[in-house]
Amino acid sequence: MQPLNPAFADEVRSSFSAQSVMTLLGARLSKVQPAQIVIELPYRPELTQQHGYLHAGIVTTIADSACGYAAYTLMPPNSQVLSVEFKVNLLRPAKGDLFRAQADVIKAGKTLTVVRADVTATTGLNGNAILVATMLATIICIRS
Repeated sequence: MQPLNPAFADEVRSSFSAQSVMTLLGARLSKVQPAQIVIELPYRPELTQQHGYLHAGIVTTIADSACGYAAYTLMPPNSQVLSVEFKVNLLRPAKGDLFRAQADVIKAGKTLTVVRADVTATTGLNGNAILVATMLATIICIRS
């Protein structure tokens, strides 16, 4: 899959830095390439639910943003993206030191793009990544 916008990486980074919710959460964009985005989020107690696990809404938020930006890497210049729908499966409690949402485009279209994101949790410096959630999303391209 080839990007239609030669400046896609700069535009993704610029858009991500303008997303207040990512700043609020402390999430960072760690990988930007055509059809693939990785967002990382360090564990913070204020992002947890009553049992100390990362809240499902937070897991969903980083997966949704990763999906949107993965689709955005393949969009033409002067376009924007919005989520049309998504389904998330929470596979196990989100427990760890670092959460990583990796989104990969499955099928890019002119208007709708289908993307999958996996969210993993890692504990410690050399810990294994454990799959905690997976998302399938449909993203729409809005042309200016």
